[in-house]
Order: sequence, then structure tokens, then C-alpha cells
Amino acid sequence: ATEEVSLDSPERDPVLSPEPTPAITPVTPTTLVAPRMESKSGTAPASFDRSREEIEEEANGDLFDIEINVSDPEKVGDGMNAYMAYRVTTKTSISMFHQSEFSVKRRFSDFLGLHSKLATKYMHIGYIVPPAPEKSIVGMTKVKVGKEDSSSTEFVEKRRAALERYLQRTVKHPTLLQDPDLRQFLENSELPRAVNTQALSGAGILRMVNKAADAVNKMTIKMNESDAWFEEKQQQFENLDQQLRKLHASVEALVCHRKELSANTAAFAKSAAMLGNSEDHTALSRALSQLAEVEEKIDQLHQEQAFADFYMFSELLGDYIRLIAAVKGVFDHRMKCWQKWQDAQVTLQKKREAEAKLQLANKPDKLQQAKDEIKEKERVKDFKTVIIKYLESLVQTQQQLIKYWEAFLPEAKAIA
Repeated sequence: ATEEVSLDSPERDPVLSPEPTPAITPVTPTTLVAPRMESKSGTAPASFDRSREEIEEEANGDLFDIEINVSDPEKVGDGMNAYMAYRVTTKTSISMFHQSEFSVKRRFSDFLGLHSKLATKYMHIGYIVPPAPEKSIVGMTKVKVGKEDSSSTEFVEKRRAALERYLQRTVKHPTLLQDPDLRQFLENSELPRAVNTQALSGAGILRMVNKAADAVNKMTIKMNESDAWFEEKQQQFENLDQQLRKLHASVEALVCHRKELSANTAAFAKSAAMLGNSEDHTALSRALSQLAEVEEKIDQLHQEQAFADFYMFSELLGDYIRLIAAVKGVFDHRMKCWQKWQDAQVTLQKKREAEAKLQLANKPDKLQQAKDEIKEKERVKDFKTVIIKYLESLVQTQQQLIKYWEAFLPEAKAIA
């Protein structure tokens, strides 16, 4: 059963859907954990044209209708500079879009850039952003430099289907659907090039280092709070992750077994056909030929079943494993925030104790110093704001200088 957990209500009781969700049905797992919004928390990262309640009302009614397809993978360029471009087609009746049907061309890095923007905006406030498909350096390198073969075709089709499922899950989230970056991704024909998405780039290596540091921090952070709900949900998702990974490994083994069975059946059919052609006995030759035809049909069935097992079950399990990883990432972020809050509380308590001791000792000079230390954080914040504004003004000045020199450049080139 699909479990929905709402952090908005103070009771935080899980709500189970009355009916189980079929494994092969496309679902929207973005509502596994909704954000807990409190008065002290920050506001949404962007102001939207419509409220979340209006979008959800449409989602519950007949007016909500959006369908996204990713199709027509096309190789652009040659060699290692080549990339795959996909056509993203959107059909919708939602009024906030300018047209009811439109399509754009997007490359894989554009999808990664969209996910990075959404994760930066929403994960720290508790929203579960559907994860983007994982990179495959080996698979994409074969597509770039190799000739078209069955393995390359299978890799491209697998990635196309994964990108389509990623977008379908993302647009089913009422808040993410209103995000201007998502709407720009779906509607604008031209899109700014996504940067820092390469696996072997400096940013990619930095992400790997940060992940390793986060893994170490998770082992070192001691949670001394008593929050039974959080501990229960954390353990629940940990167990679910382990079970899904075991099931996913078993299904992948099943797919490999079916592919091997298909290959062996095809080889047997070929051998039977060759034996039938070389047999002099008419009846035996005919029987062997018919046996070869039957084995060829069985081979086709094994291929179709392996295809269904992979795309309808194995890939769905892989999506859920990545989604649960995103949920656990939000839990980890919550633990980091709790740890920072605890450290700040301890530091503040020490400062106040030092202030109280100085008051009792009647040392006004050091007392003022202690008060200044308590307020130091606010001063640092103000100073940071000033520095940022100053740097922004420098950037604007440099941009204006570039415009002046670009305007003068034709005059310089015109000098005889």
C-alpha cells in the first residue's frame, strides 16, 4: 500500500490508502512525506501565480490534466562532444500554460540541471523532489564513439523511459508544477546551458567529496532528542530501502536469466533448423523444421517477458529506491539542522553564563565584551549582506564596462 505521511498536522498519523497500488501502474511517489511548515520556517522560494490550494483543487477535479512524453532520441554531434537530444512533448488543459500542446528539445544535462534547481529550492524545507535518472559514463561513451548496436539502442531507450517517468512524477507535485524553472523547462524553446552536471568535472568531484563527508557526519551525529515519530519514520524508510534493494537485485537477476534463456533458445532453434535442412528423411526433416519454428516463437516470448520484467518492474523498483534515497536525504538534512540548533544552544548558554559571571564579578569592561559576543552573529550577517551588495555592484560595473568596449570594438576594427 502507498503510505502518505503529512507533516502539516500536529498528530502526524500515517494515512494508508484503502487499496494497494499495482506495481506496473505509474504512480506519484512525491507525496510520501509532505513538508512540515511552521511559523518560524522560511517562506517558499518563489512567488507563484496561483496558490497551492488552487492547484490541488484542480488536481482533485476534472480540470487537472497534464501529460508529458519524452520521445525521438537523437544523437547530435560526433565523437566525445556528441550528446543525445530528446523531444519533450506536453499536453495540458491547465490555464497557467500558454498553450495546450507544445514540445521542446532537451539534452540529458538539462534534466539534471532542472533537478538541481528544484532540489536546491525545496528539499531544505521538507519537499521530496523526485530524483533524476542516474548518469552512466560507460553507457553514454559507447553511444558517443561506438556504432549503433543492440546495447547502445537499449541504453538510449532505457534513459528515455527514465527521463519520461522523472518528468511525469515531477509535474504531479502541485508545488513543483508551479515552479518557474519547471515551466521554463517545458515551454521555452531555448534554455540556458546547465553547468556543473558533468560527473568528472570539478563540481562533480566536489559533490562526491560532500557525499562522503555527509556519510561520515551521519555516523558521528548523536541524536539525543526524543521524537518517537521521527525515529519511527526513519527506521521505516531504512527497512523499506533494504527490502526494495533486495527485491530489485532479485528482479535484475530474473531479467538476466530470461535474456540468457532467450539466447539459448534462439541457438537451439537455429541448430534444429540446420539439422532439419541436412536430414534426408522427409518426415523427420519436417518435424525438426517445425520444432525450430516453435523454439523461435518461444525465444520471442522470452524476449518480450524480459522486456516487460525490466521496464514494468525492475525500472519501477529502481525509481522507488532513488526516491527513498531522496526521502532519507531530507531526514539527514533535518538531523543536520537539529545538530546545528543544538550547537547554537550550547554556545548561547555558555555566553549567557559568562555574562552572568561577569555581572556578579562587577567587571563592566568584560561584561560589554560578552554582550558583544552574543550579538556577534547579527553583525556578521549584516556585514555579509553589505559585502554581497558590494560584489553585485562590482559585477554590474564590469558588465557595463564590457558593453562600452564591445561598442568601441567596431571602431577599432575599422581603423585602416
